[in-house]
Amino acid sequence: MDSLTLFGAAAVSIMLLCYALEARSPWFVLAFAGACLASSAYGFLQGAWPFGVVEAIWSAVAFRRWWLVSSG
Repeated sequence: MDSLTLFGAAAVSIMLLCYALEARSPWFVLAFAGACLASSAYGFLQGAWPFGVVEAIWSAVAFRRWWLVSSG
């Protein structure tokens, strides 16, 4: 397994963990947004640009959700 594959596996694993823990703290929502961004980078680096685009959108959605939860 090369380093790019390990990076991608770590990114999606952290996404899954943070998604499962989102109800516990807004910080897990923020961490989910960061993991989505890392997953997006993985998609672009691997050459799977549709995956990279979708994950970038998910990152923006999660960041917005964190912003709304933490500011209100």
